[in-house]
Amino acid sequence: QVQLVESGGGSVQAGGSLRISCAASGYTYSPYCMGWFRQAPGKRREGVAAIDVDGMTAYADSVKGRFTISQDNAKNTLYLQMNSLEPEDTAMYYCAARSSDCSGGYCYISSCLHVMDYWGKGILVTTSS
Repeated sequence: QVQLVESGGGSVQAGGSLRISCAASGYTYSPYCMGWFRQAPGKRREGVAAIDVDGMTAYADSVKGRFTISQDNAKNTLYLQMNSLEPEDTAMYYCAARSSDCSGGYCYISSCLHVMDYWGKGILVTTSS
């Protein structure tokens, strides 16, 4: 059973930085991609960043240049480095993964900002002004 466990959330002031992590376990086959989503109060969940098995990345326009996604395959851990945080970044952040065969569909990195198969429980990131 796939498990994704987030850690490292918390509160920071605007302009600050935070790194959140996701420990993955239970895979039979390595996922095609992993990523981070977020959901702010009263808003829809949105894809923030994704990285595929080859290291190709994709980002939402709102975080480009500020957030960096990375993975440590040896540790089965996904990271999101968040710099220049803004109050608008306040949200629950969720780690997610796409199955190795993309559920029988076509695998491409931009899809990983929209469709995932496995989800963590989320972690809160709060940025104060």
